[in-house]
Amino acid sequence: MAGEYDSTEFIDSDFTAQKSPYAATAAGSSPLRAPSREEVDRKVVEAQQKLVALKRAQEELERERAGLEELRRRQTEFQTGRQEIIQQLTRGVGLLEEAEFAARRDAELMAKTLGDFRTALAKVQAVQDETWTKENFATELTRALTTIENARMEWNSARLKLPVLAGANQPMAAEKVSAPTAPGFAELNFGQLCKIGLALTWPLLLLLGILIGLLARH
Repeated sequence: MAGEYDSTEFIDSDFTAQKSPYAATAAGSSPLRAPSREEVDRKVVEAQQKLVALKRAQEELERERAGLEELRRRQTEFQTGRQEIIQQLTRGVGLLEEAEFAARRDAELMAKTLGDFRTALAKVQAVQDETWTKENFATELTRALTTIENARMEWNSARLKLPVLAGANQPMAAEKVSAPTAPGFAELNFGQLCKIGLALTWPLLLLLGILIGLLARH
């Protein structure tokens, strides 16, 4: 007895699995067709928008780079300036400390020298030579000379230590006093000339007389 008829027995599954390219064309638009004007305009607008966005991003990056460069410059300026001012202040502190020490030493030396000068001045001014007598004249004179010599030594020692005293040796009020000039011989009369001649020749005449007397004795 023959079996029942099955319609799927005469269908090739491999053939039916392949799709015809014309079927896809009929169902929708072809991917190979030329773009339309609207599509081109839309892509142009999209490209322009992308360019604007890229330009905006570039400007933002430029501003960010400029800010970073300014920050780097200020940071470099800070580091360099700090190093320079540290060196300058350190050197200044050392110089001022040395100058302060020298000034304090000089001030102490000046104070001590000032006291010594006042003491020496008082001792010299205390010498009253008008009260000396014949009995104590030699002793008082020796004592006074010793006082003056000690004061002079104090003065010379201080001059070597304190440059401010270097020009103190000059007289405070030096007045030029012109020596009286002797009158010329042409202005003298005969009598005055004779007196001058006698004053100049009498020692010779006296000596000559002594020699003559000695020779006469022999």
